[in-house]
Amino acid sequence: METFPSFYKDDFHIPTIGKQPRGSARAQEIYKRSLLKSSDGQTLDDHDQFYRDHKLLLKLFQVLGAMPIQRGEIGRITFGWFSVPSIYAYGVYLVTTVLVFFVGYDRLLILTTKSKKFDEYIYSIIFLMYLVPHFWVPFTGWSVAKEVADYKNSWGPFQLDYYKIAGKNLEFPHLNILIVITSSGCLILAVVFLLTLSALMEGFTLYHTIAYYHIITTLNMNAALWFINCRAIGDASRGVASSFEKDMDEHTCAYIISRYRFLWLRLSDIVQKLGNAYARTYSAYSLFMLTNMTIAIYGYTSEIVDHGFRLTFREVGLLVDAAYCTTLLFVFCDCSHRASINISNRVQHRLMSVKMDTVDVHTANEIELFLVAIRVNSPKVSLKGYTTVNRELISSMLATMMMYLIVLLQFKISLVRSS
Repeated sequence: METFPSFYKDDFHIPTIGKQPRGSARAQEIYKRSLLKSSDGQTLDDHDQFYRDHKLLLKLFQVLGAMPIQRGEIGRITFGWFSVPSIYAYGVYLVTTVLVFFVGYDRLLILTTKSKKFDEYIYSIIFLMYLVPHFWVPFTGWSVAKEVADYKNSWGPFQLDYYKIAGKNLEFPHLNILIVITSSGCLILAVVFLLTLSALMEGFTLYHTIAYYHIITTLNMNAALWFINCRAIGDASRGVASSFEKDMDEHTCAYIISRYRFLWLRLSDIVQKLGNAYARTYSAYSLFMLTNMTIAIYGYTSEIVDHGFRLTFREVGLLVDAAYCTTLLFVFCDCSHRASINISNRVQHRLMSVKMDTVDVHTANEIELFLVAIRVNSPKVSLKGYTTVNRELISSMLATMMMYLIVLLQFKISLVRSS
């Protein structure tokens, strides 16, 4: 990995690299803007378009009590265990825990007293499984809030650096409108999903659904949160690439290329911080989706083994559950793949198109350093090194699910034959 001890410093001066027949005026223009200090909260706030666009999403997670962070200082996201959002989150969690225990107790009674056949346990287990995400909120939400705040705060210096180079603020087209649409869709999807399961699956009453609305909404919002963050990274990479291509066409010089190299490294750092900050959250999220998919598909195939192919309400409910989990898991993996693969492609292609014999030695060196930085600091979304989030993760999880399904179905078929 390339080390960058002065990565967050503002004292990046124009090096003495001899005459620069092209780009010297542009370099001086960038240098004047580079005097802006990232330590000034008001300066960061003036150029923090990402916060202004995704502020609604931040508020929605505060309302759900899942992520009690706030804009506690000008230009900075903060977290405190005894802040107002945290105290509110504790209150929401206490109230919803009471509901979860009441409904969970009823579901447990149905599982232990009313279920007679082995397959009937599947349906009760699924309903109990959907209560589990409520209990991991302190571990996957509150305990990583400082890391999430650090990730969100890294956007401010990056956008300021972009302004220093491009001379304009970074834009996230339609991001705020997209947040409104996805957030509304998450709530509607949660209501429709629960009402559908209540109508299709025996024993799941409307009374029981009251303990699930906040859980399903939070699961949906986690998918929306990841999508919005990956979309923002994609917008940022396109903004950097477009500005870089324009400058390379008109002002190819060592200083400008070096500034873009540090800007690109900062964007790569944001990608790494995204995965590290939400590692617990989305590790638990992925395992939960995989487990639910396995149980739901096993329940469906088990019904086929017992009674043949038929689409009863119960079987349709299991298919709805499996499709829901698969969709959320696909959104999680596909967004990460798109975000990481688009960051370096355009920039790398433009660097490689430069004819080295037409530029001076210092510019050629900067181009080589940039290409090395792209190769060494490959932007991949990794959950703290445990796994890389991309489309390959979907394939590996589906393969794992199929392996468990084969084992379970072999066990099921052997029971049917013996009986």
